[in-house]
Amino acid sequence: MGPESDADIEKWVAGLGLDGLVDLHLHFLPERMLTKVWAYFDAVEERLGQPWPVWYRTSESERLATLESFGVLKFAPLAYPHKPGMAQWLNGWLADFAERVPAAVLTATFFPEPEAASYVESALAAGARCFKSHVQVGAYDPRDELLDPVWGLLAEAGVPVVVHAGHGPERGPHTGLDVFEEVLKRHPRLVAVLAHAGMPEYEAALDFVHRFPRVHIDTTMVGVPFTESLMPSPRDWTARIADIADRIALGTDFPNIPYDYATQLRAIAGWAADDRLGADFLRAVLYDTPAKLLSV
Repeated sequence: MGPESDADIEKWVAGLGLDGLVDLHLHFLPERMLTKVWAYFDAVEERLGQPWPVWYRTSESERLATLESFGVLKFAPLAYPHKPGMAQWLNGWLADFAERVPAAVLTATFFPEPEAASYVESALAAGARCFKSHVQVGAYDPRDELLDPVWGLLAEAGVPVVVHAGHGPERGPHTGLDVFEEVLKRHPRLVAVLAHAGMPEYEAALDFVHRFPRVHIDTTMVGVPFTESLMPSPRDWTARIADIADRIALGTDFPNIPYDYATQLRAIAGWAADDRLGADFLRAVLYDTPAKLLSV
């Protein structure tokens, strides 16, 4: 039923016949930005009704060593802007990060601004393997006409974009999968990975996977006790995902999660206990599907 603690992860993964994990959704940010993100989680209790203690509040070098100790072979370090003029600078930081951290794939981000299509095109030319769109934090409309060429470029390139478009953990002015659905209708070939499985709109996210051939979901914070108390997944979750095992990718939100990394893996292993899923499902979610999406 999954590793009991972080210390058990590497052995548990090896027992599945895997050399390691590929995490499609975790975060590394410039230090000043990360400090502000942690401050947000420190203050979120009064709005969510429960505390959010950041589990891995350590230095960058310690966090990298922690992931290595888990057997994370490759990961997508996701960053996101909250105002104009940030995205291109963040993309430069992410390029430097990927250059000095072998396990990190090159990622990039964007914001609705006149320069967006140009710097996204440049990031693709430089080899970016994954993009991040955070509709909640950015407080922007993904249907903005300034982003239409960006979605088009990503769809044409077949490069995945991890999109936080759901209402969880808090609503934004343009969150909601009904909003992002309009983007998918305009760009049905977009390789969109719905962060947190669209939480709390799990049903809509699963519907998108069936309707749009390149839509995926990630596991980030799905099925763990912390989230189940706030935004529970459907009771028939395992039945609903049994026929889309190749469209689900490991994501964890490390280091900003309020529990240990093993907790997420136990949740996924719990799904795999269903006879319709099993070890093949685990291997697909933990390695095969995210590795394919990131081209590693």
